[in-house]
Amino acid sequence: MTKTRALGGAAMLALASAGQAQTAPAAKPASVSSLVQAVTIPYQQFVLKNGLRVIVSTDRKAPVVAVSVWYNVGSKFEPKGKTGFAHLFEHLMFNGSENAPGDFFAPLKTVGATDFNGTTYYDRTNYFETVPTAALPRALFLESDRMGYLTGAITQAVLDEQRGVVQNEKRQGDNQPYGLTQYKVTEGLFPATHPYGHTTIGSMADLDAASLQTVKDWFHDHYGPNNAVLVLAGDIDVATARPLVEKYFGGIARGPQSVVPPAPIPTLPAPVAETIKDRVAAVMVSRNWVVPGLNDKDGAALDVAAGVLGGLASSRLDNALVKQEKLAVRVSADNESFSQLGLFQIRAIVRPGVDPALVARRVDEIVAEFLKNGPTADEVSRYATTAVADKVRGLESVGGFDGKAVTLAEGALYSNDPGFYKKQLEELARQTPASVKAAADRWLGRPTYALTVVPGPRDAYAEAKVPPKVDVVAAPEAAPKGTRGTLPAVGEVAGLSFPTVERARLSNGIEMVYANRTAVPITRLALGFDAGVAADVADKLGTQQLTLNMMDEGTATRDSIAIAEAKERLGAQIGEAQSSDRTTLSLDVPSANLGAGLDLFADIVQHPAFAEAEVARVRNQQLAQIGQELTNPNGLVQRVLPKLVNPGSPYAKASGSGDPAAVKALTRADLVAFQQAWLRPEKAKIFVVSDRPLSEVKAALEARFGGWRGTGPAGTKAFPANSPATRSRIVLIDRPDSPQSVIAAGQATGLKGTEDLLPLITANDALGGSFLGRINMDIRETKHWSYGVNGRFQQLEYAAPYIVSAPVQADKTGASLDALRQDVREFVTTKPMTQEEFDRAITGGIRALPGNFETSPAVLGAMQANDLFRRPDDYYATITQRYRAMTLPALNAAIDRVVDPAKFVWVVVGDAKTVKPQLDTLGLPVEVMPAASVAGATAMPAASARTAPGAGVK
Repeated sequence: MTKTRALGGAAMLALASAGQAQTAPAAKPASVSSLVQAVTIPYQQFVLKNGLRVIVSTDRKAPVVAVSVWYNVGSKFEPKGKTGFAHLFEHLMFNGSENAPGDFFAPLKTVGATDFNGTTYYDRTNYFETVPTAALPRALFLESDRMGYLTGAITQAVLDEQRGVVQNEKRQGDNQPYGLTQYKVTEGLFPATHPYGHTTIGSMADLDAASLQTVKDWFHDHYGPNNAVLVLAGDIDVATARPLVEKYFGGIARGPQSVVPPAPIPTLPAPVAETIKDRVAAVMVSRNWVVPGLNDKDGAALDVAAGVLGGLASSRLDNALVKQEKLAVRVSADNESFSQLGLFQIRAIVRPGVDPALVARRVDEIVAEFLKNGPTADEVSRYATTAVADKVRGLESVGGFDGKAVTLAEGALYSNDPGFYKKQLEELARQTPASVKAAADRWLGRPTYALTVVPGPRDAYAEAKVPPKVDVVAAPEAAPKGTRGTLPAVGEVAGLSFPTVERARLSNGIEMVYANRTAVPITRLALGFDAGVAADVADKLGTQQLTLNMMDEGTATRDSIAIAEAKERLGAQIGEAQSSDRTTLSLDVPSANLGAGLDLFADIVQHPAFAEAEVARVRNQQLAQIGQELTNPNGLVQRVLPKLVNPGSPYAKASGSGDPAAVKALTRADLVAFQQAWLRPEKAKIFVVSDRPLSEVKAALEARFGGWRGTGPAGTKAFPANSPATRSRIVLIDRPDSPQSVIAAGQATGLKGTEDLLPLITANDALGGSFLGRINMDIRETKHWSYGVNGRFQQLEYAAPYIVSAPVQADKTGASLDALRQDVREFVTTKPMTQEEFDRAITGGIRALPGNFETSPAVLGAMQANDLFRRPDDYYATITQRYRAMTLPALNAAIDRVVDPAKFVWVVVGDAKTVKPQLDTLGLPVEVMPAASVAGATAMPAASARTAPGAGVK
């Protein structure tokens, strides 16, 4: 993690009173200081005799507890020759311990854990999961067993397996456009011997050279309880937590104390400029400095400086280079704060056809002007308001990547103060133009490391090499040692309490779907239109995307800069999105600023200007985005696969950001026509989750949307009754220099998303819908050829194709595709879902419900899904009964009838000279196409709606 996430808990309700919330349009936005002072995360802490620091925060909104264990070890602790060890151990610690052998995810999934993962960075390694309250003893047993009883479970086979997985994680990152940038920036800013002088992924040569004993010694030296912080946040209190923690962690012996290495802030003696080549569509110029970290007095000021320069939508760089001078298509500035130092980075993607040297010079001039004159008071206030509101949103959750547990653990580990978030917020509220200017002068006036990435074949780099082939024997199943007793049983898990969904209508007929959630003083609103990718203009693909991109670029009374500044003053987020079936405009605003937020949102929705000059600028940005998609392996898949899976369907229109030739020819009239046909009240529904009562929210919406009327005829969509049959084959997209291949497959099932797909999605849990699914466990964990594989039903309103995704190392492309075919074929024939897999899917699915819907964004998403798929509003409130009525034979029969690997159409993106000989051995026709030829969306469109692994809508 970089910056400490702060705020949260039920105490954030005080924000509403702090802002003297009004829905009246003239309400003045709440001040930053009043928002900050109203925020408190209650916690208590204690320390075990072995040095384990324990922090407990009580939040009773849901019957779940977030468990977060943070170790004071990250890549900065790694000496020469052992780079990548901390990250490798993050993987090893998921592979079972002495008293809980096997994959760590299996017992967690059974108890219904959500938000479970682990991460490594320079300063720390962390593990986290959110579990039902009744499953807390089991989670504590598992975490304590891998803390105190791990090394006996690490075998040579386990080490080799996870080393291979890590290598593919690195290849997956390297395979992206600009994927080598992090290595060059690190080398350019730091001496090789500096603790921050190598990336967290480390050296593959160091990992290959690591012996089993060396790895075990690393664990012994760094992962003792005295080097860890345990946070429990949620439905728990100290009186309950202390005996449980003593029971499971108290017997673990203290280990050697981790010594934080000195990490002085390096300053370059003179500016350094370097250029590298990559297979990218546009030049990127960057400026990079090492600056103080989050514990330094200048940390907050540098955050503000980054926001004003390139973090806000109204930032200096964005206004000048993108909106006004039109030299760049995207710019950003970020102050990434670590515990001992930080990285301040500016990046600009040059608009094709513009001289990169001109962009670089303008970046330097804008930074120089900022250092000379500093920010304005309004800029400082807008950034602070935006930052505080973002943190409030994240802290609704008790766990995960952004919740209360993260906030408290970071403060304890990095600053020896779980409440450090409060100090950070107070420091943010105290910032002035003078304090920000002084910090920026101090640190950004120093020599910079400038890196430019230009299009071209990548230079050879050792890390991309495939290691010599080694036959790895899979780790044998180990029996629990039983020295700590059996895995704790799980008590009665509290059921889901899904909020009551209410419906109302505005006077013009727009239906409003509402749920009340009071955990945070935020109103979240989604204005959904029955449009989506299926509504895009068939011979002008990309029209919808450009229309959406233009919606907040100006109205009859506000230009794009005024809109951005207004959002920032309110701490509001206004966004747009498209799925295959729906187009959505959204508002997320502190309820204290609801009235003013709705004023702005209504203006954007009802009065887009589509100014000619702005259309030209945004069109160029979209064309540049298309170019980026055509250099990205996943972007290429998304353009090709849907056309092959959905021939003749409106879903085949999916084409990323569009057909470049069509987008280049789009006019203002095209956008106005689309907006009037589709983004109109007759096609709209408003979904709202708010802490404010329905009557108040409805009145506010009625005042701003009740008189809205459509113009002209509404658009229509037509779906064929039957789709033509597809032919199983492999389409190979040649992308030279790819260290990985991306394999994708799709099969039209003949199903619709409005049918009852829950049995199929539940059955697929054992095949591709979870980490423990067959295809991931085979390709990633057994063969270690991938960082992650998944399969899912892509649930659309009028279709539900089965989709597989598998990024794999290049030299195993053919073998991986063949293994995937075999895994799927066996699952629907000779090796169907087992009783163990069935029990895990059913029990885990039921127990995970409270965690799945802990936050208001999750509830809002469920409300929209229920409406799209024509399900009752109480679908999730009653889903437990449907799970319990399922049987193993019925699930196997259901998926057997639908999934057929012989009907899969395969798309592979990789280096043809390496990959094609492998694919030619598989008995399927292989069609090769250069990546450059994928641009024509009418020939090869792409999918726009994606679902995370294991997260298919149920």
